[in-house]
Amino acid sequence: MSGPLTGIRVFDLTRILAGPTATQMLGDLGADVIKIERPGAGDDTRKWGPPFIKGSDGTDTSESAYYLAVNRNKRSVTLDIAQPDGQELAKRLIAKSDVFVENFKVGDMARYNLAYEQIKYDFPRLIYSSITGFGQTGPYAPRAGYDFLAQGMGGIMSINGDPSTPPQKVAVAVTDIICGIYSVVGILAALQHRHLTGRGQQVDLALLDTQVSWLANVGLQYLTSGVIPKQFGNEHPSIVPYSVVPSSDGHFILAVGNDRQFAEFAKFAGKPEWAEDERFKTNPARVRNRVECYRVIHEVTSQKPMNHWIEGLTEHDVPCGPVNNMKQVFEDPQVLHRGMKVTMPHPLAGKGSIDVIGSPIKLTETPVDYRLPPPVCGQHTDEVLRELLYLSDDDLAALRAKKVI
Repeated sequence: MSGPLTGIRVFDLTRILAGPTATQMLGDLGADVIKIERPGAGDDTRKWGPPFIKGSDGTDTSESAYYLAVNRNKRSVTLDIAQPDGQELAKRLIAKSDVFVENFKVGDMARYNLAYEQIKYDFPRLIYSSITGFGQTGPYAPRAGYDFLAQGMGGIMSINGDPSTPPQKVAVAVTDIICGIYSVVGILAALQHRHLTGRGQQVDLALLDTQVSWLANVGLQYLTSGVIPKQFGNEHPSIVPYSVVPSSDGHFILAVGNDRQFAEFAKFAGKPEWAEDERFKTNPARVRNRVECYRVIHEVTSQKPMNHWIEGLTEHDVPCGPVNNMKQVFEDPQVLHRGMKVTMPHPLAGKGSIDVIGSPIKLTETPVDYRLPPPVCGQHTDEVLRELLYLSDDDLAALRAKKVI
């Protein structure tokens, strides 16, 4: 079955996380993604381990878990764009592509004669997506940018973590990932614009812009009130109770979203009077009295085991749940039912296959297709150059001798 982007080809000059996240999403949706890598080196993250895939002899291969996370549904071509012959081949491949995605520092593409301004007139229908730390314009544009910097500069670290700890980054490089997702949204919008007008354009994504964008309600609370938000740990600034609470054998999440749910929680907890207590009756009152509210809740919830609360509160339609570790996540029946763990064949894996995280996009007519496992560096060089540029064996041998491919 074909995906919604079948027929779209992507020239993928990205590495690390934000760019590969975007191109993997495009590949999942059916695009033919040609991942360009440095000969003899490849994507930096191939070496970002351990862990690595284990080979048939039980030893580490060259493929890291980090790389595997965001590189399925791509074909790998090694190409040295620092050489004029490599730049010429790149342009010939771009001519066969609809989308060009790169995440180099501002100015780097110009050194390879592949900057948007250098090629846009040669390829007027091309969608050219650039992902950088700070965008193509502005006083910070020339700087290198990373997820960690964006989390700090973009404010999320100032509100993340417990008030008793230093500023905390989010454990997953979430700014990179969200930037990649926003890039896909921009690319899809640009493809629609091209469909209507025949014209391509540049899609300019920045990690800092992305981080600021998803401050969402907390950012708006500052813009509305002028009060600088503080670290709330697991608590919510505007909803109480909405946090991790203790049980007799661990912690669970209690996420009461309205007064009806609070009344149901109070009744199940054996404290129906809480729902009529002026300190706790409404959410604004609970927010004002959050310290006392959590104190009395913790006294009660800590007396019985986690399953008692999760099973009982679920029956009362009170949102709650466990704090799962990774093993529990990927054994969860809902996660498995939704196809969020996918097994794919891999030529280097000793057991013949690897497990990867599935796509959350569920389409009824054109579902995500897991066609290709994350490729070995340069796995498809000859295949792609023969197929798209009609190069002969002699052509390939000559390019290989010059270390262009």
